[in-house]
Amino acid sequence: MFEIFDHIFMMRAFTAGILIAVTAPVIGIFLVVRRYSLIADTLAHVSLAGVAIGLLTKTYPLIWATVVSAATAVGIETLRKSKRVYGEASVALFLQGGMAVAVTLISIAKGFNAELFGFLFGAIATVSQTDLYFIGILALVIVLSVFFHFKELFAVAFDEELAQVSGMRVKAFNTTLVVLAAIAITVATRIVGILLIGALMVIPVLAAMQFSRSFKETLGISIVMSLVSVIVGLYASYYLDIASGGAIVLCALALFFVSTVVNKSS
Repeated sequence: MFEIFDHIFMMRAFTAGILIAVTAPVIGIFLVVRRYSLIADTLAHVSLAGVAIGLLTKTYPLIWATVVSAATAVGIETLRKSKRVYGEASVALFLQGGMAVAVTLISIAKGFNAELFGFLFGAIATVSQTDLYFIGILALVIVLSVFFHFKELFAVAFDEELAQVSGMRVKAFNTTLVVLAAIAITVATRIVGILLIGALMVIPVLAAMQFSRSFKETLGISIVMSLVSVIVGLYASYYLDIASGGAIVLCALALFFVSTVVNKSS
């Protein structure tokens, strides 16, 4: 059981996985409360364009993914606040536009390769020491940002109008939230994959909501469920030779279904 840790790449994968398991629900819970869950999928798909830029220019893809995702997050929030396009429509607009750019860049780069496949679906063997440093720095940024602005982010996510009446800088914290979501997506790309990261940000939170009532309690349980999903998923990925992203999300789904059954029987 523990021979898995004899491999350096698995040690890196588990370290990155634990960081991801903490950061994903920390941001995901605010998106769920705000009913803005689909933005995670949009930013994840758009980040593929950043990955494609990195692969095409032979530079570090995760930096480009972070830049493109963060810029898109700001664009979505700006368009939403302008009220020229409704929130869901602005998300769909950037989703389709970002995917179009990504597909075009991928075709210029002569299609799919093993590295790009790893970004899409997650690949534990591809986590490098550079990735680990980068993921660690971004995870620290997310956790510290939420820690120091927890009350403001909660107020904005729970009731934007009330927060504005209370004198909070709603626009600034809305933008902060979506940018942190973009960073969280970049953090998880290597392990979970671009196509599935949105699920890891949302499913553990939904599962935790079956058991708890308070916001902080839900956050704590969702982190535990996320950790279980990532650890079990990485084990399954290694021993069954399957994509890590799919294994992790399937574990999260299993926990969600178990939580709904337990909640109904209690």
